[in-house]
Amino acid sequence: MDSTALKHIQQKINEEIAKTKVAILNYKELTKPIAPENAIGRISRMDAINNKSVNEAAFKKAELKLNNLTIALSNVNDPDFGICYKCKNQIPLGRILLMPHTRFCVSCAR
Repeated sequence: MDSTALKHIQQKINEEIAKTKVAILNYKELTKPIAPENAIGRISRMDAINNKSVNEAAFKKAELKLNNLTIALSNVNDPDFGICYKCKNQIPLGRILLMPHTRFCVSCAR
């Protein structure tokens, strides 16, 4: 992979890291405990608890993505960056730009 492509990938990873950090902050706000003294109805409270659990799952997924992006950024300059771990073929640049933390080509990811 040439240096221009690697710089473009690094830029994309940094952008994704920034977006993911913002998302994590939003999810932290949305996953705060629901106070029992809130004057909301029983159904509304159940809905709020359900929404909280959905946001907690999204929060965990965002944290995992941030971790994977950080690892990908540290591995960009490795000679085997962009090589599928399973089949050892080159991962297409488009896939790396969409999912910079991926370690597998489309075929092997299935």
